[in-house]
Amino acid sequence: MQKLKSVLVSIEQSGRIEMDVLQQLTQEEKEIVYTLFHENLVTEALVFLEEMDTDLEWQEFMEKAYASKKQRVSLLRPLLKYAAIFIGVIATGYLVFRQNEMASQNTISETTIKLKMGNDNVKVIQEESSQQIVSASGKVLGVQKGNRISYKIDSEIGELVYNELEIPFGKIFEVELSDGTLVHLNSGTKIKYPVKFLKTGKREIFINGEAYFKVAKDMEHPFVVHSEEVAVEVLGTEFNFSSYEEDEEIRTVLVEGAVSMTNTLAPEEDLVLVPGTKGAWNKISHTTHEEEVDVHLYTGWIKGELVFRNVSFSDMSKKLERSYNVVIENNNDLLSRKILNARFNVDIESIEDVMKSIGEVHAFNYVIKNRKITID
Repeated sequence: MQKLKSVLVSIEQSGRIEMDVLQQLTQEEKEIVYTLFHENLVTEALVFLEEMDTDLEWQEFMEKAYASKKQRVSLLRPLLKYAAIFIGVIATGYLVFRQNEMASQNTISETTIKLKMGNDNVKVIQEESSQQIVSASGKVLGVQKGNRISYKIDSEIGELVYNELEIPFGKIFEVELSDGTLVHLNSGTKIKYPVKFLKTGKREIFINGEAYFKVAKDMEHPFVVHSEEVAVEVLGTEFNFSSYEEDEEIRTVLVEGAVSMTNTLAPEEDLVLVPGTKGAWNKISHTTHEEEVDVHLYTGWIKGELVFRNVSFSDMSKKLERSYNVVIENNNDLLSRKILNARFNVDIESIEDVMKSIGEVHAFNYVIKNRKITID
């Protein structure tokens, strides 16, 4: 099975059949390859073969397939009988695989961490387990252990191939990119990145949400974070980046090193930050501004801390929704405008603890039902 898979991978990558790679196959296997190639089923065959863990499992499956297809073989040309059987197995197996995959995707919970690999392949990430991250062609790209995915620096990838991670409300996650850059991902964040950075050009990733970056230094390959019209470029540093769709600003808070913040609408506005400052681009006015800030207010979330300073409850509720995976329906106008200062830890205090604490400052009535909080 491995020899056949290797040949199919070669064909998928090159788009043609190389005669020298066929020499390792039997005559029956060669017939299978030719038929798959002409029927445009190479990719489907690879997907199907990757579901087989061992050669023994494949052999047992083929024996069953031959038995079930015995009556149909006589209707086919003898020269293609093995290929025809294989095509039938592939078509049946791939159909079952796709149906199971689609059923699995349909039942994926909104609270599940999802890894998208290609257009249709969505892998569920279970934080309590470990697994290898494998490409469609069978190459090991990295490994997931607990709440972190780490990509290999020496994976056999020669072109830009992207993965996408989606972190649901109520969870945080980590991804170590192939260059050693560590990214902490906050609740409600989506990030797109190459499974391996190439030896030329910039190291570019795309994000919607919030992340804390510890960028591996590489003077020859700047690291660039893209979100909507904003780009932040660094060589090696630590910074927090926030770009939630519902927020009016895209913000960068620098912890150490230096970053350059630009936007496509006004490329001449190149804002260079120093540690302890925040750069923000307003989505409505399309203006950029800079200010000194308490860095911890923007980075405490990595340890589960939510720190609010002179923030309206309306703005506070957005973070509470993301961090606790709840929906807050506030019908209290006075509370919406109330300016508050508070500190919570999602690992210690429940959302009900939070509501009670806020209620001690500004009294209000609320009901919690099925992760929805209604305030009157």
